[in-house]
Amino acid sequence: MHIIKLNAIDSTNSYLRQLSNTNALEDYTTVVTNYQTNGRGQMGTQWSSQEAKNLMVSVYKDVSFVNIESHFFISIVVSLSILEALQRLHIPKLSIKWPNDILSENKKIGGILIENVIKHNHLQNSIIGFGLNINQTLFDDLPNASSLRLITGKVFNLDEVLLEILDRLRFNFKKLKQHNLKALKMSYEHYLFRKNKPSTFQDVEGVMFSGFIIGVTKSGNLQIEMEDRIIKEFNLKEVSLLY
Repeated sequence: MHIIKLNAIDSTNSYLRQLSNTNALEDYTTVVTNYQTNGRGQMGTQWSSQEAKNLMVSVYKDVSFVNIESHFFISIVVSLSILEALQRLHIPKLSIKWPNDILSENKKIGGILIENVIKHNHLQNSIIGFGLNINQTLFDDLPNASSLRLITGKVFNLDEVLLEILDRLRFNFKKLKQHNLKALKMSYEHYLFRKNKPSTFQDVEGVMFSGFIIGVTKSGNLQIEMEDRIIKEFNLKEVSLLY
């Protein structure tokens, strides 16, 4: 396994994508940095982190075996792999806030940004980026953020956490390659934050409504049972789950 360690970079995803454009990369080539000057999250949000306190990682993965219609299973695999690695480290009350934020004790500890390369309507590879709050203890103006250290009181070795995650990534991508889609989807839905609990949502027009998360579609849309018992599907741009 090829792991590239950098002291500082604008974005590990950008660095690894540029590297993949000019080099034939080994599967699971990993870039990790102590500090990002322009870390990115879902929907163009910023991911900020104190230097050398947290994991900021991007992994190159050949996903040519995944049908383009099943692209959301890449996100499922990554979310589950991080969650399972944290379970091994005895982090309590873990869940996945749709589509792929990692929570513990209802606090966000990790985020994922996956960038897929598609050619001729076929998936080629993915740049799997994730940030995980490990030893940071101060989160200014981020009341819903936490870290492994705040949750457990322990200081963690970043390399050990990374190797646990990479181990689970290999395991779960093997499941995906074997087309164990049903088992992966069931596991993902089992850990969905606020599944089957009355929750408040907000649509793109800012209108709030209540409902129950009951699962996701194979394409990754969130399935919400509305107050009238009708089940509606929403994509990432159409709805947000409020804490």
